[in-house]
Amino acid sequence: MIFNNYYYDIIVIGGGHSGSEAAFSSSKMGAKTLLITSDINTIAKLSCNPSMGGIAKGQIIREIDALGGYSGIVTDYSSIQFRMLNKSKGPAVWSPRSQCDRMLFSYYWKYILKKNKNLSIYQDTVKSLIIKNYKVIGVETKMKIKINAHAVILTNGTFLNGVIHIGTKKISGGRINEEKVIGITEQLNKCFGLKYGRMKTGTSPRVDKNSLEINKMEFQYGDKNIGKFSFFHSFKKTNKQCKCYITYTNKEVLDAIYDNRIHSPILNNSIKGKGPRYCPSIEDKVIRFPKKVDHPIFIEPEGLNTKEMYINGFSTSFSEEIQYKILKKIPGFNKVKITQPGYAVEYDYFYPEQLTNTLESKKIKNLFFAGQINGTTGYEEAASQGLIAGINAYSKIYDKNPVIIKRNEGYIGVLIDDLVTKGIREPYRMFTSRSEYRMSLRQDNADERLSHIGYRIGLISKQNIKIVENKKNKIKKCINFFIKNYVKPIDINNILYVKKSPKICFNKKISEILLRSEISIEDIKNIPFIMIEIKKNKFNKEILDQVSIRIKYKGYLDKEIENANRLLKLENIRIPHNLNYKKINSISLEGKEKLEHNKPKSLAHASKISGISQSDLSIILIYLKKLNKIK
Repeated sequence: MIFNNYYYDIIVIGGGHSGSEAAFSSSKMGAKTLLITSDINTIAKLSCNPSMGGIAKGQIIREIDALGGYSGIVTDYSSIQFRMLNKSKGPAVWSPRSQCDRMLFSYYWKYILKKNKNLSIYQDTVKSLIIKNYKVIGVETKMKIKINAHAVILTNGTFLNGVIHIGTKKISGGRINEEKVIGITEQLNKCFGLKYGRMKTGTSPRVDKNSLEINKMEFQYGDKNIGKFSFFHSFKKTNKQCKCYITYTNKEVLDAIYDNRIHSPILNNSIKGKGPRYCPSIEDKVIRFPKKVDHPIFIEPEGLNTKEMYINGFSTSFSEEIQYKILKKIPGFNKVKITQPGYAVEYDYFYPEQLTNTLESKKIKNLFFAGQINGTTGYEEAASQGLIAGINAYSKIYDKNPVIIKRNEGYIGVLIDDLVTKGIREPYRMFTSRSEYRMSLRQDNADERLSHIGYRIGLISKQNIKIVENKKNKIKKCINFFIKNYVKPIDINNILYVKKSPKICFNKKISEILLRSEISIEDIKNIPFIMIEIKKNKFNKEILDQVSIRIKYKGYLDKEIENANRLLKLENIRIPHNLNYKKINSISLEGKEKLEHNKPKSLAHASKISGISQSDLSIILIYLKKLNKIK
């Protein structure tokens, strides 16, 4: 491949989940894109647990699909066990999760990327950026090749000055057997003042299934009705669904970990980077929760054509010898054979508050950051940032309006808003609890929330947007039918009796019956006149489930809309960039420092800054009125 005097529109550095989505979105929108990766064979590698989705993460994958990204489709292609999590709870926290075949997942991503005519893939390592007048204009690789570009997206994952820890061994690398990247951190920090820190993540050992005593473990099956992530794409044949297994630690395991704690790089301060609070290593669990003995250990298949199993819940940095010693004490692991030891990896990340909400650097024009380089953890969080960075890099160089997902529009919006306004000093993981609009941001309605954006920018086809509009019309029609039509006592009282719900003496609206917590859509859909309407209009299960949710939770949904509108009003109150906060006497010194550092564009932006109170917002509002900046 010859690069002399050739300009790419966009260069994406790194071929992980973030880089794959960034390269896919920018190239599909029409930008001449170059994806540079150190190893083409590891594109979109599931380097830790071979699964996608989970609590809040499943919502993110569905949002990626709704916007026109590909992670959901690739997950469906490689899925070997699908489960909808949290079904015993409310629909706000239902979250899809798929165990994936590691090889199929990476294979299909490479297939998708390689068939895009606007995308080129080059195997090399970028060691520095070419920046002129605080604007990125290209990159220079380890092979001393200079490549020009209008925009660059950094998706380096765990590779910036990465160090792998296995006991006392310190190995240079961002993943096992893959070299670290040197130069980018140093350049951006020393030459341009970008602040960075160190973080730590880890992975669990892989073991041979034939060495396990499966009969001593619990079986974990997938859903009988196999779901999917993509709203628009279905494969003719699903993969064989595999079983997972569960076992638990015991006192012997905990004693062995505690006795060897001095040998753990995580516990003996060999690792300085901050580790994930909500996905701790097995050593962290034992120290942080000394009274808990039975930590769950999940044994999950790596794929359809391998006996290798991933030990979820046993992330560790112990030496291989100690890992083996401890694993043998877990029920079912007495004869265990390790195929790859667990390890911890320490790496550089850049403070994300140095970015705009398009994920562009505030200091260096046309330079975008996405994924773990921003301090997040998880494939899903990384992929969503890559998608948004790819879209906005294209929008920037082609002078289009940027795509900014609001907090009330998607978990992706919550994620990016948290990163750029609050900043982080420990790995950021998405949870449903992070969103104040989680009832509205369900996994089942991501297409209705976001597909119009994907269609506007060219990532969603006209055919697929028609599917979304048809779904919305059917939901509206079904809700109207349930609100306007009545059910007779003779039709419903037997059902109410079985469900231990009070009988009715007079005709009642169908929606009023459905409001009862003990009554589900399944209980009433077979009433003859309701069944006729359902069949006539082809209201499928997806439509009926959404109708049920919107009727049952209307009060919560209305409240979230009200809160979102209130925040929108704050968004319309703009704050001058040169506002001197030192002159506002009633705000605390800490508050002034944070406001001065973040330079909020609006009252809504200021309200999201950690440590800024409602009182501070009121004081700013009064001050702006005195300056005649607002009416």
